[in-house]
Amino acid sequence: MEVVQVLHMNGGVGGTSYASNSLVQEKVISIAKPITEEAMTKLFCSTSPTKVAIADLGCSSGPNTLLVASELIKVVNKICDKLGSQLPEFQVFLNDLPGNDFNTIFRSLASFQKILRKQLGSASGAAGQCFFTGVPGSFYGRLFPRNSVHLFHSSYSLQWLSQVPDGLESNKGNIFMASTSPPCVLTAYYEQFQRDFSLFLKCRSEELVAEGRMVLTFLGRKSQDPSSKECCYIWELLATALNNMVSEGLIEEEKVNCFNIPQYTPSPAEIKSEVIKEGSFTIDHLEVSEVNWNAYQNGFKFNEAVDAFNDGGYNVANCMRAVAEPLLVSQFGEAIIDELFKRYREIVADRMSKEKTKFINVTVSLTKIG
Repeated sequence: MEVVQVLHMNGGVGGTSYASNSLVQEKVISIAKPITEEAMTKLFCSTSPTKVAIADLGCSSGPNTLLVASELIKVVNKICDKLGSQLPEFQVFLNDLPGNDFNTIFRSLASFQKILRKQLGSASGAAGQCFFTGVPGSFYGRLFPRNSVHLFHSSYSLQWLSQVPDGLESNKGNIFMASTSPPCVLTAYYEQFQRDFSLFLKCRSEELVAEGRMVLTFLGRKSQDPSSKECCYIWELLATALNNMVSEGLIEEEKVNCFNIPQYTPSPAEIKSEVIKEGSFTIDHLEVSEVNWNAYQNGFKFNEAVDAFNDGGYNVANCMRAVAEPLLVSQFGEAIIDELFKRYREIVADRMSKEKTKFINVTVSLTKIG
């Protein structure tokens, strides 16, 4: 499986699209908002640029794609109002892998500009001086010219690896790190994360201006155990659904045995270790937060009339389908997808009725050294 070619969220705006099933990710962005705003405030006040270049790495498509850019522009607007200075121009780079639904993003830009002008009020000219560029490509490599970006943002993207790690042949019956995975599998995943994140840091340090900033949020874990339930359970339950279909002859066993998710959910200590080892950045913040698997819990519902919003299994299954369907289709084909997620929904609903289920988020704020 060539990850660069098949890894992308479900496009469009339909019922199984990422755009319609990304409330968890919106909540995570909201949790990290104070850290992101602080990074932009310190950057702008210390450098006073006349042009601000912001890059969102792993932007996907849907309502979250332009959310961070909008908030950062408003932060700068408040600073300029307070200082009585002129707003800078903004260059916003939207990056994701080539399979991303960039067309949906581009179609939304006109309405985004209109809303932003209204929100900024008397400073609405700022929206007219905000320029957008799509940047398809892997962030595990150079994407921008040297010293050209002021702030990088990434949320729920850097847990994805550049490739499925080598040496996972013994991980049969699993599709990710699991409690039954041999130690060599856990080592292979961790070493791939180390290589990828170190390269990511090196590339971004070359692209950032002096004193440039990054705010990165990973789907991660608190535990020192990389196969702990807090980070791997969501995939273990999907593996259960797949293996049930194998036992009924609906999926070939060998296809499951050779399928592994290209993801690593790091701990805060692992992130800190790689930042220190690579040496290009200082750490300003390193924080852990949580969000429920079912983002519609705690009274956050868009439409009380739709019973599905009260079905945690449905919500989580749709969220995971929006994320994982392209990977699954590349391995198993489209024919099994509806049945797979029907079973997955039932398994997830059963487990959620008996256990507390949360995603762990690790957010790190970094400043370029020198």
